[in-house]
Amino acid sequence: MSKIDPIHIIGGGMAGSEAAWQAANMGVPVILHEMRPTVKTFAHQTDGLAELVCSNSFRSDDDSQNAVGLLHWEMRAADGLIMAKGDKHALPAGGALAVDRDAFSQDVTETLLSHPLVTLERGEVAGLPPEEWDNVIVATGPLTSTALAEAVAARTGEGSLAFFDAIAPIVYADSVDMSKAWFQSRYDKGETEEERKAYLNCPMDRDQYEAFIDALLAADKTEFKDWEENTPYFDGCLPIEVMAARGRETLRFGPMKPVGLTNPHAPDVKAHAIVQLRRDNALGTLFNIVGFQTKMKYGAQKEVFRMIPGLEDAEFARLGGIHRNTFLNSPRLLDDRLRLQSDPRLRFAGQISGVEGYVESAAMGLLAGRMAAAARLGRDLPPPPPTTAMGALVTHITGGADAKTFQPMNVNFGLFPPVEGVRGGRRKRAERYKAYTDRAKADFGAWLAT
Repeated sequence: MSKIDPIHIIGGGMAGSEAAWQAANMGVPVILHEMRPTVKTFAHQTDGLAELVCSNSFRSDDDSQNAVGLLHWEMRAADGLIMAKGDKHALPAGGALAVDRDAFSQDVTETLLSHPLVTLERGEVAGLPPEEWDNVIVATGPLTSTALAEAVAARTGEGSLAFFDAIAPIVYADSVDMSKAWFQSRYDKGETEEERKAYLNCPMDRDQYEAFIDALLAADKTEFKDWEENTPYFDGCLPIEVMAARGRETLRFGPMKPVGLTNPHAPDVKAHAIVQLRRDNALGTLFNIVGFQTKMKYGAQKEVFRMIPGLEDAEFARLGGIHRNTFLNSPRLLDDRLRLQSDPRLRFAGQISGVEGYVESAAMGLLAGRMAAAARLGRDLPPPPPTTAMGALVTHITGGADAKTFQPMNVNFGLFPPVEGVRGGRRKRAERYKAYTDRAKADFGAWLAT
């Protein structure tokens, strides 16, 4: 048997790790390039592969009524590494899938390093890869190095688009005042008692909420550099102070909504707003403040967040932060095999390709890894049908979206072609979503079998 040349994968995050796993399992050698710890980033804390930076949640795991839950199902069906390790290191989170971030990253790293066809090389790939690398996946994520981003922009003739991604703070559980806070998942979601009590809840009355909003708006914020001033935020990860500036009630209808929760300390008192904290590790010693991404300066964060009832004496394992996130104008630049049209030896996967979210990024890595490996083996692998979650995402970022207004996108049923014979409207939503997921599972299974 003739020797198979390796695929080079640049970036060891969610997408790069999944791509390496998929390609290696198809019998193709992989050289995985990760710049950490040689070159560090603002957001990363370790040199582990697939480190979770912004949150520890993979979001809903409902594969019959939720698009991201369906994406989970498809990745599991495709023997996805990210989902396998996510399931292994899952934490109670109601109807969501949250993971112990350190154990998860360590397991992904050890699994890839133990694979006989995967080689990990530490160090930055500065600029475009050399021409002799004829099969490359660029999975550098939202923190692509400046040298590589500039080289890609020069090759494509496109100015890269960018938005800011914000990180939520993490609190030590034993510093939360449990005489004010309580454990409960919204609407008591979850099949076990542990899942139904996966969140810590901190209630606010009207006066406390109004004072909190005032402090939030007045707090010292991170100042952006001149070239960052006109960079838009991604609406799915807005800093809380940006949401508050859009209207004083915005947070009450977002991350601080009080519905579906009953305070056992005062069961007859309806909270005006509620702050939720989600378990962040298997030991239950760390909790992240849900939806509280922020660009406040560190000192201001401590002052403002300690205004939350139950968090008056909170100690923080990590404060929030904000970083610039770079991505391609993929509808204009990529084909449906995720290849750069001006340089087809380069495939792009993960957030740099124009998807948003851990699972979506890993899913694009899964496809890129399979497509690159198939090409190395002399075959062409088309993307899954647009009726599937993965196919809907690929269709959107490689032509379904308007290139003039393109922004990163989470998977959602709005990206799927309608199901014939299923009526629209809110009353028929459950029926419609079930029709989407049933069709997707059948079509994805057929795609896997090809």
